[in-house]
Amino acid sequence: MGNYSKTTLTMVRNIDVAPKNVFDAWINPEIMRKWFFTLEGTNKVAYNSPQVGGTWEIVDHRDGKDYRAIGEYLEIDSPKKLVFTFKMPQFNDLEDTITVELKQLPQGSEMTFSQEIIVPHEENWTAADIEKAVKEHHDGTEQGWNYMFMGLKELLETGEISYKG
Repeated sequence: MGNYSKTTLTMVRNIDVAPKNVFDAWINPEIMRKWFFTLEGTNKVAYNSPQVGGTWEIVDHRDGKDYRAIGEYLEIDSPKKLVFTFKMPQFNDLEDTITVELKQLPQGSEMTFSQEIIVPHEENWTAADIEKAVKEHHDGTEQGWNYMFMGLKELLETGEISYKG
């Protein structure tokens, strides 16, 4: 692939459960299938091998199409930190890196999420085109994670997600 830019998205969320429970939601396939790029009603695959060098895969079926997200674990320090790659091969071969850090709070956990987003450039793009694409990728990614994190918080705090897909 040709030129690309990088941007970093950072989000912080407080969840009223212990860091161990939040960490588990990121690596337990039975929990992942309920919120992580998918919903229980649309999930087709939730696979995970949570060790450094291990891989994960989610396949979600929406609007007649399968959407596949895959990655590899780079760092696992339960229940404090998780670093893994993320890509959706049906769109491109670019691989983002995601870091999830968890801190114990007096009431629950603070989750700091960051994603290094790689934004591909098309030929003949101007600086303004690149700037616009970077902003669109950043904002679109943030919106998607915001929905997922609302579901994660609801799932961990109440035991279920009200929106089933």
